[in-house]
Parts: sequence; structure tokens; C-alpha cells
Amino acid sequence: MNNIELLKELCLCNSVSGDENAVREIILREIKDFCDNVFIDPLGNIIAHKKGKNRAKSKLMLSAHMDEVGLMVTDITNDGYLKFDEVGGIDRRVIVGKRVSVGTNKLQGVVGIKPIHLTKSDERLAIGQMSEMYIDIGAKSKQEALKYVSYGDSIYFNADFYTVNSYLHTKAVDDRFGCFVLIQLIKAELEYDTDFVFCVQEEVGLRGSKTAAYTVDPEFAIVVETTTAADIPNIEKQKQVCNLGDGAVISIMDRRTIYDKEMVKLAFDCAEKNGIKLQYKRAVAGGNDAGSINVSRGGVRTLAVSLACRYLHAPICACSLDDCDSVLEVVKILSEKIAGGSLSAKEIVK
Repeated sequence: MNNIELLKELCLCNSVSGDENAVREIILREIKDFCDNVFIDPLGNIIAHKKGKNRAKSKLMLSAHMDEVGLMVTDITNDGYLKFDEVGGIDRRVIVGKRVSVGTNKLQGVVGIKPIHLTKSDERLAIGQMSEMYIDIGAKSKQEALKYVSYGDSIYFNADFYTVNSYLHTKAVDDRFGCFVLIQLIKAELEYDTDFVFCVQEEVGLRGSKTAAYTVDPEFAIVVETTTAADIPNIEKQKQVCNLGDGAVISIMDRRTIYDKEMVKLAFDCAEKNGIKLQYKRAVAGGNDAGSINVSRGGVRTLAVSLACRYLHAPICACSLDDCDSVLEVVKILSEKIAGGSLSAKEIVK
């Protein structure tokens, strides 16, 4: 995969929902010289337009979200410990004992909970509530903690970025990889005019994509996402959702969207003709920005193309570098087909 250093920078950048400034600056730096028009809307979405060699026959929007899941400071105890709540969906099992960075100063801390020798037998088998956890920053009092931390500060998991054979391990693949794909396409020579949106606040309710889609008013949309894979020990094959190494993932339905069937078929046709690995998402679960995009204005024909990812929303995720290439390739070919008019946006009934 080309330009993996950019993907590393995007993934290791700290930008939870509602606090996307840092990743937005990286994206603007990368795309500003390759677009014909770029602006930031009041919510913080980046909306960009790039002209291709030809005027598009169908108006297409490509979408990825900038935000990641994380935590937020909600209170500070009298003895200097930070209380917090989640921003986006996080499995409580992955939090305790993790190193975190707090606020823009990246103050270091560790997530703690009642020591095991003080717990009762039934407590040891239960997953601790977030209300029982705290972050230890080494402060001795609330007054000392307030010198470095403010209420509402974002909290991020400390993570690394490394490859093992053909696998990539890092945080925030959801959805920094989608942002990476859009950046790569913006930098490429396009056959047709295309709109690109980098959305805020997906993880807390698909908020940015709702306003971005209303502004762009596309006929078609491709959401480039990351989706959960469960191809791990002790999980039955039919419950694994999708598999690392089997290519880009195409959803047919999730909790927010029934995807356009002609776009799904076109994706598999394009993949077969071009030798690209593609797989179905074999579960009706989750959701993404397609949920707000497809019902924007008068309706938008929408498809999600996703990267399979183990341990989604955890401090370290795992995905396949070969799948990364598959997603990039199929999105590029699909974009040309759709913008070139391969599908009709409207049915005319006389």
C-alpha cells in the first residue's frame, strides 16, 4: 500500500467526536492543492469538490468520517482523580489499565478501578461500570488537577502503529482509513467531477453527515468505512460477519440502512471484472453515515464499502493491508462507473 506514513499520521492523530480539529488540519494540508473548492461548514465537516476530465453524468459524493471513539472528563474528585464517560461506543472490558492522554497537552494517565484484593467474589466476574473507574494523573488534589485538566477535555488511548506480516495494528482505523482513501482519490486524476466530504461526529449519531449530505445534495453516495470482523477463535463461521484477507466488505443492510441493490451488484461486477477481492457483510448490525445520507433531502442512492477490522473501537485494531488495497481499488472503479452514468438516479414514470 502506497503512502503508509500518511495513514500512520491519520490513525495516531487524536480527534474524538466533537474535537476533530487536529485530524481536520492534516486532511486540509493534504487536499488543498488538489481540489477546485474546499470549505468547512459550521459543524466542522470538510466539503471538497474536484473537477475531473469530464462533467459527471450523475452527481456522486464520497464520504468518510474524521472522528474516533474516546472518553471525556466529566468530573474531578477532591483527591485529584478524573472521572469520565465514553464518547461513542466503547467496550468497557478494554478500558481498565490502559494508558491515556488527556486534553491538548496530552497529559499522561492510567485508567484504574478498585484493586482486585478488595473486591468480592461476584465483583471479580463482573465487568466494571465506567462510573467505578477513574483516571490517575498523579495529582494530589482537585486544585492541582485543575492546573492541567479542564472539564470536557477529550481523553485518548495511547497507541502505536506497526505492521505484522500483512496485517496492520493501530488505533482509529475507524475511520481514518476511510479518510485516507478519499485523500488518495483526491490526489489522483479523476475521470469525472466528484464531491468529497470528511464528516464529524459519526460515532455519536451520524451528525456531520446529515448536514454535509444536505449541503452537497448528491444523487449517489459511497460511504468508505471500517466494519467489525469476528473471525477469531470460538466464533462460528456464520457469525464472523466478515473476514480479514477476503477483500473489501459490501453491506446489504444494517441497523440504519438498506443499501441500494443495484449499487451492490455493480460493486461485485466491477470487482469480478478487475480481479479485486470483495465480500459481503454477513450480518445486520451496526450502522454508519449512510444512515443519514440515504434519507437526506429527496433521498440518495447509497452504498457502503468497508475495511474489515478486528477489535473495532479498541485501543488497538487489526486489519489486512491487502484488504486496504482492495477497498481503494473498488471505490476508485465504482466512482468512475457511477459518476459516468452507469446507474440511473431517477425513475421517470409517465
